[in-house]
Amino acid sequence: MALLNFKKRGSETETIANPDLEAFLQDYSIEVMPRTAQKVEDFRELLPAGTRVYIAHIEGTPIEEMVATAKRLNDEGYPVMPHFPARIIKDEATLADWIARYQGEADVKQALMLAGGVATPHGDFDSSMQLLETGLFDKAGFTNLHVAGHPEGNKDIDPDGSMKNVSEALSWKQKFSERTDAKMALATQFAFEAKPIIAWANGLKDAGIDLPIHIGIAGPAKLQTLIKFAIACGVGPSLKVLQKRAMDVTKLMLPYEPTEVLTELAAYKAANPDFNITNVHFFPLGGIKTNATWAINNGGESTQPVKQQG
Repeated sequence: MALLNFKKRGSETETIANPDLEAFLQDYSIEVMPRTAQKVEDFRELLPAGTRVYIAHIEGTPIEEMVATAKRLNDEGYPVMPHFPARIIKDEATLADWIARYQGEADVKQALMLAGGVATPHGDFDSSMQLLETGLFDKAGFTNLHVAGHPEGNKDIDPDGSMKNVSEALSWKQKFSERTDAKMALATQFAFEAKPIIAWANGLKDAGIDLPIHIGIAGPAKLQTLIKFAIACGVGPSLKVLQKRAMDVTKLMLPYEPTEVLTELAAYKAANPDFNITNVHFFPLGGIKTNATWAINNGGESTQPVKQQG
């Protein structure tokens, strides 16, 4: 399948838009950390209006920095979805304090709950399900509650390499979504190969999991950077896509771009409108500006930044 078509017009080469890819990139989201957000002078120069911005909460990051980043993004007009990593939250009082700070200072109304990449919990919580069971997000009127998805499994959850515990957790979250008014969705770890992603998503649907999927995609970055992050984050089978590319000397020094995997997913979505992957969620491993620029160049009118639209 051709990723992009080209035609000559005079002395210039014109890129012909891919309508399936443009449609698939509508309403994409992106992830930042306080330290990476500080490098962006004005997000309105990079992101379209209404872009959901997740804020990753890495162990050791003070809650004050998280809330300040959320406030800054909210002030620039972007709905913010901070991470709530269960294993670094000491107790229910701490969770309530975080929620109150986010709401009071940054008008946050949505959250991504996950276990968090910490081996030993800092306190009472071990999983996102325990956070949901507190009822604090419901009491605070949160409108969107996202949970983690793992297209290639998660060895922290299933050390034997199976999908048993991950699948049981998803079934629990599905049932929780059916008894709450909050809009729930799965925000997934990144992967690099479309066919396994499609098979995983369809398998969830067959198992009765109908939560919308926001598929994690690594943004443009140096190949060495992606391989490092993929290994650290436990990305499994699709890592071979990067390893194969690394063996090709002609591609080794070129930056990776997610065009191929997204084009294949977009084509599948266009042919199967009920496909349960509804949104793209970017991990800007090569930088926020680099990722946003790629989206601008490939997503058509819907991905143009606020200041360009204005």
